[in-house]
Formats: sequence, C-alpha cells, structure tokens
Amino acid sequence: MKVNIKSVALIAAIVLFTTPNSHAQNDISLSGQVNIISTAVPFLNIGPDSRSGGMGNAGVALSPDINSQHWNPSKFAFIDKNYGVGISYTPWLRKLVNDINLYYLTGFYRLDKTQVISASLRYFTLGDITFKENEYDYGYKVKPNEFALDLAYSRMLSEHLSGSVAFRFIYSDLYQGYSQNGELEAGTSFAADLSFFYRTKTDLLNDDSELTAGIDISNIGQKITYDGTQKQFIPTNLRLGVGYSTDIDEYNSFTFTIDANKLLVPTPPLNTDENESYEEKYRDTSVPKAMLLSFSDAPGGLKEELHEISYAIGAEYWYAKQFAVRAGYFHEHETKGNRKLFTAGVGLKFNMLTIDASYIIPVVQSSPLANTIRFSLSVDLDQFNIN
Repeated sequence: MKVNIKSVALIAAIVLFTTPNSHAQNDISLSGQVNIISTAVPFLNIGPDSRSGGMGNAGVALSPDINSQHWNPSKFAFIDKNYGVGISYTPWLRKLVNDINLYYLTGFYRLDKTQVISASLRYFTLGDITFKENEYDYGYKVKPNEFALDLAYSRMLSEHLSGSVAFRFIYSDLYQGYSQNGELEAGTSFAADLSFFYRTKTDLLNDDSELTAGIDISNIGQKITYDGTQKQFIPTNLRLGVGYSTDIDEYNSFTFTIDANKLLVPTPPLNTDENESYEEKYRDTSVPKAMLLSFSDAPGGLKEELHEISYAIGAEYWYAKQFAVRAGYFHEHETKGNRKLFTAGVGLKFNMLTIDASYIIPVVQSSPLANTIRFSLSVDLDQFNIN
C-alpha cells in the first residue's frame, strides 16, 4: 500500500488503524461522546490464535493449550503435556489492504510436575508504505514491522491454583530510517505480565464437569518513544474470565467461557485544551499511577468507565476429542471502539497435530475486520519422546 504524506506524524494514524477499534469514528461523531483510548504498539492485544479467535476472543479461563502464552501463561502449569510448539498466521485488515500480517510462534517445556517455562515470538508487518513530500517526489519506501519476544515461568501454587510471570521485549520500527528532521528511530520497550489460573471439579449440571477462572494483567511496562521525547503508553490490559466445561458422554463435550477486558492506561479528555494539556496530564503520568487512575479518570465518570470494559463470550464443542466447532461474540461499546463481532471456528486433532481456523463476522457494517481468517497449527512433541 502507498501513503502520500507531508508529515511523518501520519504514520501514527496507520498504526492506530491496525487496531480494530479505529473504525468507530466513522460511525459516531465526537458530539456523540466517542472517546477511544489509543496506545502505541496495539498489535500486542490482537488475539493471535484460532481457538480463542473462534470463541469471540475469549481465552483467559479456557483450558490450557499451546497458545496460553498470550491469554494467560499460568495455565501452562496445568497442561497435560511435557513439550509443545505452535504457529499461527493472521492476514489482518484484508478488506483494506493485502499486505498486513500477524505471525505468532509459541512453545513450552515442562521442568517438573509443578513448573513450566514458555516462550513466544509475535511478528507484525504493515506491508509496504511510501512516504512522499509532494506529488513529484519519488518517495521513500519502507516496510514497517514490529515484534515482541516473551519468556514466561508458570508454577502450581496449590492443587487448584497456578501463577505465572512473563517478561517481554518489544521492538517497533515504523519509519526504517525515514525522517524529515532526522529525529525518528525504532522504539523499544520492556514489559511484564502477571497472571493466575484456578480450576476445580464440580457436579454442576454433570458429574464430570470443571469450573475455571483466570486473571491476566499484561504489558506492564515502560512507555515507548520514536523521537526520544514524546513517550506513549503501551497497551497495559486487565483480562478477567470464567469458564465451564463438561463431558456429556464418551464422545461429546462442551466448553463455555466469558472474558472482560479493560485497558489500564489513561482515558484522554474530550477537550485537551481545558485545564492542563494532554501531554502534561496524561502522557507524563507514570505507568503505575496511570494503571490506578485508569479506573476513575474517564471524563464521563463511572458510566464511561463501564463503557471501557469489553466482553467476549465463547462456546466450544468437541466430538471424540478430534473435531471441534466454535462460536463466540465480542462486544465493545460504541463510544470506545464499536467492535461488535460474531466469530466462528473449527478444529481438527490428529495423532500429534492440531489444526484450527477461525472467521470474523462483524455486526457493524463496513468494518475493516470483515472476512478476517486466522490459522493455527500446534504440534505435540511428546509423540517424539523427547528426553
């Protein structure tokens, strides 16, 4: 894709558009109190895998799988395997362009009965972009890209509870040497995640059932800058969820889950000219303080704070633990992004391979997320008897 611009600041708009909530401004004017929270490196909060992608992007309380690293790495402590790797591919915003992609590689290794280490690499490419000073300029072509490298440690804390800490290195190269004033460079940041997972057997509806709950606070880390001066928050996020799964009989099983998400970054004022400037009041706030204030800083008070919570609901059916059908719904308030999405997905499990795919069906017309498909492949390395 080509972008004709006179100011490199417009690259920020391109990056923000890669996060799904940006299209809301096309549907509701500012007079309708649209007040979207934006951050740097929004690709960190894009669900990378097909299982959760088919269940409305719910995943913090799902049963452990190879992609737990993104949703809640503490689930790895309960996983019934010793080794595993997985890869996912998501062509992003295909309704708009054909060269934005998200790649995700993850794996885990069990140290002993209570401890697991895991890692992942997330790579996001924005395709080809051409900067031009004017219509006669041949332009400067770049291929912006971002990646995040994670390492997590998970441990059983009790028979029913596990916890995890994860560390993340973030690299964002949006300009690749292009600058009008020689001031722009790649941005870097370090962040951490803290998560917990709880599960227990229950006789609710069925004797062979399980209740689960999870919490994940992700991307707790330093702000990122591209010019050495203006610092932007990364998408620190709080995710809470509960789940219920049951085996109906030897061949049929169901899972139901629901997540709630909230960004733990400042809500921008509706009019940045009032009182203090946005730079002084919001972007200069420390990360810990911003996380605490994020529950009470919305200009619209409690009502707006509640609007900042998005919800994901998902269901999964397995037949003979070999074929899965999934469905879900994701809801975000009109003033905070207006992502309203139905999702669907399928999964096939072979001896050592699991293949999953998911599909997004937007409720909002002209959504850039329309026709988004995710593909995932996981490999059970236990089959190789690695020692």
